[in-house]
Amino acid sequence: MKHIITGGAGFIGSHLVETLLKNKSNKIIIIDNFSTGNRDNLKNFNDKIHIIKKDISIKGKWMDVLKSADYVYHLAALADIVPSIENPKKYFQSNVTGTLNVILGCVGSKKLKKLIYTASSSCYGLPNSFPTDENSSIDNRYPYATTKYLGEKLIVDLCSIYNIPYFSLRLFNVYGTRSRTSGTYGAVFGVFLAQKLAGKPFTVVGNGKQTRDFTYVSDVVDAIILASFSKYKNLILNIASGKSVSVNKLVSLLGGPTINIPRRPGEPDCTWGNISLAKKKLRWKPKISIEKGVETILSNIDYWKKAPVWNPRSIKKATSLWFKYLR
Repeated sequence: MKHIITGGAGFIGSHLVETLLKNKSNKIIIIDNFSTGNRDNLKNFNDKIHIIKKDISIKGKWMDVLKSADYVYHLAALADIVPSIENPKKYFQSNVTGTLNVILGCVGSKKLKKLIYTASSSCYGLPNSFPTDENSSIDNRYPYATTKYLGEKLIVDLCSIYNIPYFSLRLFNVYGTRSRTSGTYGAVFGVFLAQKLAGKPFTVVGNGKQTRDFTYVSDVVDAIILASFSKYKNLILNIASGKSVSVNKLVSLLGGPTINIPRRPGEPDCTWGNISLAKKKLRWKPKISIEKGVETILSNIDYWKKAPVWNPRSIKKATSLWFKYLR
């Protein structure tokens, strides 16, 4: 089977590549512009994959290769809140125009069995009910969330028109080894791990009682693969751990001193995904507890040595637009 992965050099993408390669008959093609993806994520299997270095937001011959795929996994996207506020056009081009180009590249394929899109649970904004299910209100609070949701709308609407079987998987707070170490202030794990390595206190937002549905990357990859081979099609599913863990609990597992910084507007007190539909349709369930996930990360913590070390002052500067524009 030929599997094409956009964003295959990224955090989730590289884990998907690694898992698919366990079947030696699989042929893997990666499309990535390496703006956020890391070539080192692929170093252990470079000789087993083919890489096409292209920006999916720009139409080109790279789109033709999509018609030769049995499965297309569209993971390429720009993430993080503040950069999306600073440059919404760039996010629209990557997350919306890029998704449109992927769909158009698949149109007319006689081989394609499934197009898998990794959507974001950020589309729920500040949810009113927990655990939050797929029928909950859409409440996009910042450009990243909006562009990822628009990408999902394109998948749902255009794939229906062009008869492309799809799944859209709304991912909740994915963490694990090989997560990004860019200079952008973002996901809590990357921030905390760099601080731990540097012997600095964890910068806990607010009182730390806010909870998140932390989902380990291998569980996400399992769901992606099960969706691709599923007899079902054309579904939107939450992919989450099904549990909500406080930031204070995370800090206790990581171990280290803390310092509190101001709460931020537009952030939910809780993220907690209802995964009953994914369990039913995919016969999938998460396997990695937060305790096991943190243990695995700590055993590989050197990966974050080059990540920026954030402190209250640098965070305040980096998130100034967050406070200015979000509600």
